[in-house]
Amino acid sequence: MQWNFLFFFNSALLGVGLAMDAFSVSMANGLNEPKMKAGRMNLIAGMYAFFQFAMPMIGWVCVHTIVEKFKSFEKFIPWIALALLAYIGGEMLLEGIRNKDEEEKEESYKLGFGKLVVQGVATSIDALSVGFTIEQYNLTMALVASLIIAVVTHVICLAGLAIGKKFGTKLSNKASILGGVILIGIGLEIFISGVFF
Repeated sequence: MQWNFLFFFNSALLGVGLAMDAFSVSMANGLNEPKMKAGRMNLIAGMYAFFQFAMPMIGWVCVHTIVEKFKSFEKFIPWIALALLAYIGGEMLLEGIRNKDEEEKEESYKLGFGKLVVQGVATSIDALSVGFTIEQYNLTMALVASLIIAVVTHVICLAGLAIGKKFGTKLSNKASILGGVILIGIGLEIFISGVFF
């Protein structure tokens, strides 16, 4: 593989494709927390970007070291994503149903660091298999491709958070319910496309 326009273009396209789950989850988080500050938005988008960078690199390393073991693990990816997103989405959904007024909702469900890490893993775990698509790259090219994927993810997630915040303000306490439904839906989509297609 050579350093050319096609390399950068393909990496950016890969980033867009991989960031779609993280974009949807970002919208759900924005819906749930409409008063989110810019620093927190960058932290959330940065967390998703980090995992979208790390997963293809882990996949690349696996392809170059323990290919057979990784292939057997790959069938569990949809199950793991479904479990993680269903757990977080279900929790968000229940909090939205329990709490009726805005103040109560904002205090009761706030995306903590642990939940953010779980979301980051759940939305990027399918990127492990990208290690197979970039296996012909040398280490430097794999790092650059993963970095491009991370930058694209960061930008797309910031947009998702901004869109979610805008509608979260309008939807008031229903935003948490909608956000939970979206997360569960994303988990189901990853599961169905991973297991049946």
